Amino acid sequence: MIKVIQSSYQYPGSVRMAFPEFHIPKGKHGLLLGDSGSGKTTLIHLMGGLLRGQEGRIEVDGVDLNSLTEHGLDQYRGRHFGFVFQKNHLMQSLTVENNILSAPFFAGLKQVRQEVDALLRDLGLEGKRHARIQDLSHGQAQRVSIARALINKPTVILADEPTSALDDRNCDKVITLLMDACSSHGATLVVATHDQRLKAVMPLTIQL
Repeated sequence: MIKVIQSSYQYPGSVRMAFPEFHIPKGKHGLLLGDSGSGKTTLIHLMGGLLRGQEGRIEVDGVDLNSLTEHGLDQYRGRHFGFVFQKNHLMQSLTVENNILSAPFFAGLKQVRQEVDALLRDLGLEGKRHARIQDLSHGQAQRVSIARALINKPTVILADEPTSALDDRNCDKVITLLMDACSSHGATLVVATHDQRLKAVMPLTIQL
């Protein structure tokens, strides 16, 4: 599913970062674990096509991301990736429903409101369809961001530091929710973090 092969990246004026080679099979969950400055966020951005210009190859479901044009990469990213970040980047003044439907809109996909119903039910957000993000709790908003990541039925969910600011109880809740949601929708989950607590629950750890 995901292969990182002799990949490295260099920001202007910085030392080149070389990443270990690894393979995460389809439907499995992988943890990119490293201290601040280890390159984990850079790598997850490369894996999701948010950054380009690395040496080596990153393949997702057999597709070398470097082989795609900018337009092709935009289309591929919108249809095959979902993103969950520590800060949810939701549109505060819009409703839960409109935030979730923004993902297929920007990917050029059909907006199916029945799929929103299913996600809201799966994530315990029934009754919040018409609520605005600014009126939700932090945990509810985080679940909306997970629903938005899943709505396009992506093959891969990439999560960058989704638990690092959370206490143990909420850390367990969020990572369990992410893993269960990805498993039920057949998505491969990759989490980039420095949070050592996740080693106990994620089956595959790549140390950066």
